Amino acid sequence: MDKNQIAVLIPAHNEAKAIGGLVNEVRRIIPNVFVIDDGSTDNTAEIAQTNGAFVIRHQQCMGKGSALKTGFSHLKNLPFLAYITMDGDGQHLPSDIDRFINALERNKKAGIILGKRKIKGTDMPFIRRLTNLSMSILISIIALQWIPDSQNGFRAIKKEVIKNMKLITNHFETETEILLRASWKGVKLASVPISTVYQEQKSKIKPITDTKKFFIMLIKLCISYGRKN
Repeated sequence: MDKNQIAVLIPAHNEAKAIGGLVNEVRRIIPNVFVIDDGSTDNTAEIAQTNGAFVIRHQQCMGKGSALKTGFSHLKNLPFLAYITMDGDGQHLPSDIDRFINALERNKKAGIILGKRKIKGTDMPFIRRLTNLSMSILISIIALQWIPDSQNGFRAIKKEVIKNMKLITNHFETETEILLRASWKGVKLASVPISTVYQEQKSKIKPITDTKKFFIMLIKLCISYGRKN
């Protein structure tokens, strides 16, 4: 797939420290970078735009899922065939983008390519390792296909998969909703190994609140799926 047919989508909230360098590096690989500034109170948007990104702004923080939905809505009428989503805090390395591009070329049947982080022998906190593994097992069972790193936001999504998908969530659980909706429609998921980077970034996930939202999303999806079948 030609790199001009791919857009990189980066949801960001108060990422002024990392966003400039990230956008700069990504644009050396893929020229079309879209940053969804989710109500940042710093100068994330200005820095992203200065470094060559197309910036769409939320006036207030609406959640990562809402930022992704805004991005998908904007991109669906543009001539791209696939999107690569990645976080704005520097945990995802632009050098891994070529892995996704190669995977899209090799695996024509896959609609979503997920990044798979190395769990053992890294600086990933133990509780996060446990959470990622348990969640991946749970989501794989519900999706009826193996998803080794379901909580990873670094992924490539073909336009045809996401274009008409009606998402009901607005926060971190949106990434899981996408996987489940795609899987239940028969979309094949694949994965590629990516680098695992843990530096000074502080997780924005709120364990209790986001876990509650996650299970509410699962219940709503399962009910809705049952009604359609």
